[in-house]
Amino acid sequence: MDWTLALAYTAAGIGAGLVTFAASYGISKIATAAMDGTARQPEAGGVIRITMVIAAAMIEGVALFGAVICVLLAVK
Repeated sequence: MDWTLALAYTAAGIGAGLVTFAASYGISKIATAAMDGTARQPEAGGVIRITMVIAAAMIEGVALFGAVICVLLAVK
């Protein structure tokens, strides 16, 4: 195996791990803020929940894009 190919696989693995970590951190920050908002104003819980789900879906979309880029770079 060529050493540049091994480096590409290593970089793709590290990149996918970083993308996963960053997405989970971002979603946890959103969930924390949503729980704080719901605790302060329980009547706004439905709107806060919908906004949280939309933001989490956007973060997951970016994370999936980053993971696909990592895989594409490893296969190239």
